[in-house]
Amino acid sequence: MTITLDKARIIIAEALKTGAANGCKPLTVAVLDAGGALVALERSDGSSRMRPDIAIGKANGAIALGIGSRAIFKRAEEQPFFVQAMNALAKGSLVPVPGGVLVKGESGAILGAVGITGDTSDNDEIAAIAGIEAAGFQADGG
Repeated sequence: MTITLDKARIIIAEALKTGAANGCKPLTVAVLDAGGALVALERSDGSSRMRPDIAIGKANGAIALGIGSRAIFKRAEEQPFFVQAMNALAKGSLVPVPGGVLVKGESGAILGAVGITGDTSDNDEIAAIAGIEAAGFQADGG
């Protein structure tokens, strides 16, 4: 099973809908496949210029380390030098804060990740989980 463009569009639409319903600031949503390739990205009107890079960085870190970015955030607090080294190896494309959520299939296999940025990290994560679940996948924020 993979994340198709149609599924990515469902994830994005539901994530943006959830963000709007929760009064979030403009969100940017990136959906990556299991190999870290971008499947789809949408930036809400009013999103700042760096938001796509941040959203991709959250999702990329989750895929690269196999854990949601909330777990990466906790690890950064406990082992900052390790996470700094991982970010260097990832050429700066690892954003260690909540909002990077793994997309898993029924068997628990990692199918990709969703990265969202624009509001608080907690709200970004809530929107990502809503989108992933609306597409019929399991979400793992870490």
